[in-house]
Amino acid sequence: MDKEAQAHLGKLIKQQRVSLSLTLQELAAKASVSASHLGRIERGERFPSAHVLQRIAKPLSFEEDEIFTLAGYLSPQRTPPGAAERVTYADGRLDPFVARLLAQETIETQRSVIGILTILKSISKEMKKPAPPATDGETPSPKP
Repeated sequence: MDKEAQAHLGKLIKQQRVSLSLTLQELAAKASVSASHLGRIERGERFPSAHVLQRIAKPLSFEEDEIFTLAGYLSPQRTPPGAAERVTYADGRLDPFVARLLAQETIETQRSVIGILTILKSISKEMKKPAPPATDGETPSPKP
């Protein structure tokens, strides 16, 4: 794998970790991978093995196939003509128009879109969490 792709994957992993408010040490503990090794991956100095990707997928809220696709271990699924309505992304349906557009893009663009969608998905999950109960008789303010 070339250095640019290696650095891109590292940036995506770091972005996801930061978006989940995990420190490098917390991710390392959850994934049973050394913090120094994860740091080198995030900086693009090392490329993670499939085993390491598998270990960090869950703590980073990635599906295994998502992170393997981002790393280039799996090819992005191309949508055959007429099959776009059957394509799903995680637990929702992918719009047929979006599926056709993504299928026409380069692998790098597809990886970037997958990374962005994954980050947005985790942000959405955080926004859906109920507000903590109010203390001292205060009324909780609604989420924006």
